Amino acid sequence: MKSREGHLVELVDDTGHVLGEATVAAAHQAPGRLHRAFSVLLVDPQGRVLLQRRAAVKTRFPQRWANSCCGHPGPRQSLAEAANRRLGEELGAEPVSLTEVGVYLYYAEDPVTGRVEFEYDHVLRADVPADVTLRPDPDEVDELRWVDPVRLMTEIEADPRAYAPWLGGVVSRLLHSGDPAGLTIPSGVPADDAPERSGGR
Repeated sequence: MKSREGHLVELVDDTGHVLGEATVAAAHQAPGRLHRAFSVLLVDPQGRVLLQRRAAVKTRFPQRWANSCCGHPGPRQSLAEAANRRLGEELGAEPVSLTEVGVYLYYAEDPVTGRVEFEYDHVLRADVPADVTLRPDPDEVDELRWVDPVRLMTEIEADPRAYAPWLGGVVSRLLHSGDPAGLTIPSGVPADDAPERSGGR
């Protein structure tokens, strides 16, 4: 796995307004700096979501179950471009069309590594076929499984330490999206070119 700790992320305020830049490493050092991120949920025709168990070498919340893919857009980079890049790197997936279903602002401290997640997290949904081809990178992903999102929320409540701390909020945005004016971001099209839409938190 190539380290991304030196990559730049956008520092933002709690409305998503850009304040500056920092490296991934600096943004995740305690007490943490609020920055832009994304969480992708791949959804199959049965409505199940794909989960990944994060590899042991991850610097934040290793070995925990999380959503299909996570990452950070670089400064001025579109969500679609960044998310599809990470889908390819982590899961070996082809580019997909993405719909933003909300924004989740959260803070979490990793008790093992001491790193901090303080993120303005764009939750992105992609509908994929039942036979979608995935080739997960073992340096990124230990295991994959498909699960009903309603059942998943019950599982998170019963055993929260088995899951990444952001997963419940991310899945909640999916379950409560239902917004007919949802923002669709075709693969490779800059999100900035799409009409503005506020993300509920």
